[in-house]
Amino acid sequence: MWKGRFQTETSNLVQRYGESISYDWRLYAYDIEGSIAHAAALADAGIINKTEERAIAKGLREIKSEIESNEFRFRTSLEDIHMNIESALTEKIGAPGAKLHTARSRNDQVALDTRLYCRAESQAIFNRLVAMQDSLLTLSVNHPEAVVPGYTHLQRGQPVLFAHHLLAYVETLERDKERVRDGYKRINVMPLGSGALAGSTIPLNRALVAEKLGFPAITQNSMDAVSDRDYIAELLFTISMVGIHLSRLSEDVILWASAEFGFIELSDAHTTGSSLMPQKKNPDVAELTRGKTGRLIGNLTSLLTTIKGLPMTYNRDLQEDKEPLFDSIDQIKLALDVFTEMMKAAKVREDRTANATSDPFLLATDLADYLVLHKVPFRDAHEIIGKLTAYSIQENRGFPDLSLEEFQQFSPAFEPDVFRVLDVKTALKARKAIGAPSPANVNRQISRWQKRIASTKPLS
Repeated sequence: MWKGRFQTETSNLVQRYGESISYDWRLYAYDIEGSIAHAAALADAGIINKTEERAIAKGLREIKSEIESNEFRFRTSLEDIHMNIESALTEKIGAPGAKLHTARSRNDQVALDTRLYCRAESQAIFNRLVAMQDSLLTLSVNHPEAVVPGYTHLQRGQPVLFAHHLLAYVETLERDKERVRDGYKRINVMPLGSGALAGSTIPLNRALVAEKLGFPAITQNSMDAVSDRDYIAELLFTISMVGIHLSRLSEDVILWASAEFGFIELSDAHTTGSSLMPQKKNPDVAELTRGKTGRLIGNLTSLLTTIKGLPMTYNRDLQEDKEPLFDSIDQIKLALDVFTEMMKAAKVREDRTANATSDPFLLATDLADYLVLHKVPFRDAHEIIGKLTAYSIQENRGFPDLSLEEFQQFSPAFEPDVFRVLDVKTALKARKAIGAPSPANVNRQISRWQKRIASTKPLS
């Protein structure tokens, strides 16, 4: 690449230290796609003729086939995917191959490749988020009447439909989808033609390249174009948030699958055993997902640390953007795939959820609301029900087992109809404000999400 300036061969150690072909080989399809478009721009500018353009395109497609059939030999001495492909092309077709790099640099070439890669992978992640939402909807539909305690501080709070709990995660995944869609707009900008940092004295039709590659926008500053990695940082942030949401769901699944909770049963296909304890059935998918989230956050932190102190424009530090990017994309796609499959196969143990929601103290807030509706100020009602709860615990009897007279010891506002409040189904039906977990609301939300998911459009 630079033999004209240097008289000494690059040290083997430097080659090993600086090579990226061991991981950036996966950009091959995007590098070839971008080079074919660049060749068209060179032909349009009269730098190469049509015969040479066709030879370049044909040779590049042959190289792509060789890579995909494992016939291509990558060389560390050529550092990266760009030079490996260009060198192979020149060996294959001669002089036209040596003309391909006219008016471009590896700086704008790699910026193009990573944008094309991130664009495709954003769509792949988006599709998996949709599938994950659908799996949670499937589980909701399969168990529409299951009721579980809702928790704060991991203490039982109020009863909710299990479907409502699952739909909470559908909402979080929707925000993830929105982040992917929004970030896609900033990924989808064409940088080729920026050169090393200042474009080229050979003006190519950048609009032609953008059109051929399906970019709706073109970068407007050559220095920013070759140094910008914001779009990768954004994607890694979004992936980290997806991981965090899956990690939170993992924690719920781990608790639900425990003997102490027993709310769900995971299939044998999505659990593992113990090498020592033959009775064990471990929720390893959820545990691994929870663990891998730290890795995703670490990859984001790695990139942010790399770019935080870089001067304009391209610096070799930016080579360190790819491994965290590739790793995070690989891990989040696999996590979404396996979690989607696991949740679709899971079963809710409604006998256990019913037993958990038979806890009468879950309706303490409903009793406070009852007093409010009987003209008792809420703070007074809160104190009254707190004292009633303490009394009930002391007596070792739940609210339904107390007499009206006992209720009235704490407030004369209690009337015979108080016992109607002490029913989970009644309590759920009463929770009918927007966003609350009444059966009618949850059914509407399920229908809304089913329609929304069915009509999901691709990112482009």
